[in-house]
Amino acid sequence: MAASYDVIVIGSGPGGYETAIRATQLGLKTAIVEKNKLGGVCLNIGCIPTKALLKSAEIMEYTKHLDAYGIKAEGSIQAEFDKVIGRSRGVADKMNKGVDYLMKKNKVDVLYGYGKLAGNGKVEIEPSTDMDGNKVGEKMSVTGKHIIIATGARPREIPSLPFDGKKIISSKEALLQTTQPGRLVICGAGAIGVEFAYFYHHMGSEVTVIELQDRMVPVEDKDVSRELARAFKKAGINVMTSAMVKSVDTKGKTLKVTVETKKGDEVIECDQVLSAVGVVGNIENLGLEQVGVKTEKGAIVIDEYCRTSVPGVYAIGDVAGPPWLAHKASHEGVICVEKIAGHSTHPLNRNNIPGCTYCQPQIASVGYTEDAAKEAGYDIKVGKFPFTASGKASAMGHNEGFVKVIYDAKYGEFLGCHIIGYDATEMIAEAVTARTLETTAHEIMESIHPHPTLSEAVMEATRAAYGVPINI
Repeated sequence: MAASYDVIVIGSGPGGYETAIRATQLGLKTAIVEKNKLGGVCLNIGCIPTKALLKSAEIMEYTKHLDAYGIKAEGSIQAEFDKVIGRSRGVADKMNKGVDYLMKKNKVDVLYGYGKLAGNGKVEIEPSTDMDGNKVGEKMSVTGKHIIIATGARPREIPSLPFDGKKIISSKEALLQTTQPGRLVICGAGAIGVEFAYFYHHMGSEVTVIELQDRMVPVEDKDVSRELARAFKKAGINVMTSAMVKSVDTKGKTLKVTVETKKGDEVIECDQVLSAVGVVGNIENLGLEQVGVKTEKGAIVIDEYCRTSVPGVYAIGDVAGPPWLAHKASHEGVICVEKIAGHSTHPLNRNNIPGCTYCQPQIASVGYTEDAAKEAGYDIKVGKFPFTASGKASAMGHNEGFVKVIYDAKYGEFLGCHIIGYDATEMIAEAVTARTLETTAHEIMESIHPHPTLSEAVMEATRAAYGVPINI
């Protein structure tokens, strides 16, 4: 291990490790500092293991409708909850080993321990403890011409829901615990909340979701929110909107959750409460104040190339504020190191970052919602294609949902795309790429989409926006 580097990255989540790899590709001597496990929250206790859990839930959902596919199964099919959790841990462990391989392949020095800014390009590293309770790292000091902070975020804790790890839990415990709650209350109907609602419901728990806003997934287009609410109601998941958890009584054998609603307070009994009300950046104990790095509203302030208020110090991903998405962090990191290396690069287009939610039906979106486009002053054309009209969706047995597209009426600019349906997250990249290339509605219509596929719905919705639908 060297004592000095061109680039030091603090944090090895998707933003951090991909940034480190790109830096070495650009000829920069690079080290990454990690206090826990390579891959960060996303890979170890976030995105990846959660998707493994959701796949198990999806399979359980299928078993409830086998007859619809002409399949008969003798006897009942039961989920073994501890094994479901075990499978997700296996997926995470495999990916962790994959990142370790990538570090070695790309000659990135991995320095385990807790990294902290000490000024003048210096990073002090102290031993730390990983999520398995193992001591990692050793005390050392290294210097870097450029230091990139990629320390991510953690679940937000609110006064009415103080985490205790057993009765009131965060997403971390929700995906690690091997004992399944019989009745679960989830506070928050954003992406994290609805994904865990889907998982625990199909594992057999009785689930109630409580959302402060007047609709589920409130950052999404209103039509998408309504469709998801219908799907959850049909599945038997109880959802309360315009509601707020005031307190949780944890003294008895069961928890008593007091919920404030428009009709007055309501008490819900359950076995566990999951708080899924967002995340907060890990900006503490990094030496930011000592070296003069500016923060605002719990995030590090950066410019369009991820530079902080201190020359030579940068920040990417969740620690630099919303949207809190792994792919946003990775993209910021690549922009950051390419700028450091003297390459001509473009700032991140924040209105072209796709968002994905992986419950079923899945949600994927990019660009303006219908309301946001109108508020921005656009005269718009809106098209919608329901999956009930899709041959592929019907063949799959998943024809719920739709594709909704929004175009500028004057020039045909692709303003936004909103999808809710099976495997929606695998479809959104077409819209992201099209928007990056400044593709118009007419070019989408003229692009041959294979049949039968779900992706045809993007073309069909575009035709509908221009009053020439063929299959509806």
